[in-house]
Amino acid sequence: MLSHYLSSLVKISVKIDYACRVLAEMARFQGTGELAQIDHLAKTEAVPANFLAQILGELRNGGLVVSKRGIQGGYALAKPPDQISLYDIIKVIDGELIEFSGNYDGRSGRRMKEIWGDIRATLDEKAKSYTLDTLVAKDDAEMYHI
Repeated sequence: MLSHYLSSLVKISVKIDYACRVLAEMARFQGTGELAQIDHLAKTEAVPANFLAQILGELRNGGLVVSKRGIQGGYALAKPPDQISLYDIIKVIDGELIEFSGNYDGRSGRRMKEIWGDIRATLDEKAKSYTLDTLVAKDDAEMYHI
């Protein structure tokens, strides 16, 4: 029953979905010495290139990717894939998984704040348990579902 309510409360934005997929593709480049190009990332993960440029800017500002300009330029992860979690990505792109309204008046307000805080802590902990290395399929036939 709780999962039904959470599915209508917690909505993962398209921007988060794109960021996770693109970072997973970038994780495949880790250790190769190659930089990921926007065109490759956009095509491989079916993300509009102009939107992708905006997302990559946010990820760079959030310290999850680094970029190099020029003909030999591109993007790379700022940390190893096992050190970047879904939680990190969500925090950089959208902030909190659950944001509170701030209105906890009334008889049950304080208790509801505690309950929502407990649910957010559980979601945060689960999001921290998935890192980019767990998102990367080892071969084309292998897929991970979160």
